[in-house]
Amino acid sequence: MKKIYSKTKPDVLLHIINKQKDLEEGRTDIAPEDQFLQVAALRMNEGKTFKAHKHLWKEGEERVIAQESWVVLSGSVAVTLYDLDDSIISEEVLDPGDLSMTFQGGHNYVAILPDTFVYEFKTGPYKGQKQDKEFIQ
Repeated sequence: MKKIYSKTKPDVLLHIINKQKDLEEGRTDIAPEDQFLQVAALRMNEGKTFKAHKHLWKEGEERVIAQESWVVLSGSVAVTLYDLDDSIISEEVLDPGDLSMTFQGGHNYVAILPDTFVYEFKTGPYKGQKQDKEFIQ
């Protein structure tokens, strides 16, 4: 797992890149507990299960940011990750099974193989582009 911190604010975690090939058996919590976007990787053997459960409604936060994650299922994606000041902080390539997470800072994704398929996850609710994002020049 690669954790990418801001160069301008070194204690601020901006992005995580997790490669499927690096995962061990069992549960790997990828996102820190204090982030809105939570991801865990589960490498399980046949028959592994969990107790049935449901999740509880929680009161909303006063200040929130949309956090986003991409999981590549097929193909390949070039990822450019940005610091808080919009400077490029890392460039990565994601292959099938790999994951990127953005908590803060910017990102850009480019499919680099035909028939690339990705699942995108992000925190909601979505209230439109004007309230959700600002484009980096």
